[in-house]
Amino acid sequence: MVKEEFDKTLKNIGLDRKAFAELTNISYNTVNNWNDNKKPIPNWVESWLSNYKKSTILDNIINDLTPYLKE
Repeated sequence: MVKEEFDKTLKNIGLDRKAFAELTNISYNTVNNWNDNKKPIPNWVESWLSNYKKSTILDNIINDLTPYLKE
């Protein structure tokens, strides 16, 4: 994953670099310093973002259905 794709994916799932850094317990400076050459984005980031997106979708579905499940 290159930095442009990283930023685009963050935007698509409603996060920014600061929120990502907080959620993953990584220094904001570390995230900002990732680039495509000397400090590449770690391999685990792409799968983390994918799983975060799926988790958010599932949470929204559960929240939408919860009132109907209590009846």
